[in-house]
Amino acid sequence: MHILVVDIGTGTQDILWFDSTRDPENCLKLVAPSPTLRVAAQIRQATAARQPLLLSGVLMGGGPSAWAAEDHHKAGLPIWATAAAARTFNDDLEAVRRDLGIEVVSADEAAALARRSDMAHVVLKDFDYAVIAQAFAAFGLTLQPDAVAVAVFDHGDAPPAVSDRQFRLDYLAARLQTDSRLSTFAFPAAAVPPIMTRLQAVVDSARAEVSAPLLVMDTAPAAVLGAWDDPVVRAHPSALIANVGNFHCLAFQYLDGHFVRLFEHHTGLLTQETLTGWIERLAAGSISHAEVFAGHGHGAVVLDSAPVGLDFVAVTGPRRALLNGGRLPVYPAAPHGDQMMAGCFGLLRACADHFANWRDEIVHAVDNGQGVSLW
Repeated sequence: MHILVVDIGTGTQDILWFDSTRDPENCLKLVAPSPTLRVAAQIRQATAARQPLLLSGVLMGGGPSAWAAEDHHKAGLPIWATAAAARTFNDDLEAVRRDLGIEVVSADEAAALARRSDMAHVVLKDFDYAVIAQAFAAFGLTLQPDAVAVAVFDHGDAPPAVSDRQFRLDYLAARLQTDSRLSTFAFPAAAVPPIMTRLQAVVDSARAEVSAPLLVMDTAPAAVLGAWDDPVVRAHPSALIANVGNFHCLAFQYLDGHFVRLFEHHTGLLTQETLTGWIERLAAGSISHAEVFAGHGHGAVVLDSAPVGLDFVAVTGPRRALLNGGRLPVYPAAPHGDQMMAGCFGLLRACADHFANWRDEIVHAVDNGQGVSLW
């Protein structure tokens, strides 16, 4: 079987063409610019050309694209956007108008604006199947996936009076209290919770281009789940695994192969010393949601506060070097020999949990026929 696996971050989108007849190390891979970087480049091109800007499409990851839109506004240039596209920058459309000068328009108004010869039109979406298929086609491969799996980071659609950070942690806690396996953060297309609007936007984009079964998942749990495919990590059933992303840092503590607690913070607010401190408190079982939240992080989820010896810390993510040279016993996880593909292999493990008819084939291929148990 073939699964197109795409882990979408802020800096890169990491793409795996999983072929169950090959060893994982021989599956085809791409590490390409992230969708938000591509969109930012298109917006900045319009700014340089002094063009008015129309944004359509769906909600997607922000960061670089939002900064580019802000600079376009500061340059005194107009921006129009459909409501779905505008929510990329803020779920509150009034805040989008106020902060970025974006005029929200209907689909019909957007179609009329797109016909203007002077208009720069940028389509927003995290998952662009056509672009990925074209990339592989350049190497002579025609994609015909049996399934598609995509990971993005989703804050969720918090009500106006609720903190985005608190809303995110409430969601993480609710999922883990129901099912402590990290595949609890993965959903077949028809089962995405309504509050997870970025995951739903991926589903909407994918459904317009590909009919294969689709699974969507949160990025950090995917990376941590994938880290377990590294045999060194697997040999430490009480590992602490940290995914240090460009924007968000999550660390998961295990005890005898079972998840017991986590914390989530903003990477940009962390130094080596502060991150080390949080990790030490996580291992000790003394971490609390309130203290992480008070430090402008998202918070913590504690299912079990039993202390765990801090003798092994596996790290993934593009900013994992933040922990280099410190006092923690850090190990850079490289599942199947590739640090960049941790999220993709985690997505494959989630596919095995959610697509029962393919479970044995996926597990056999990823474990190379050894039948290794999963945490």
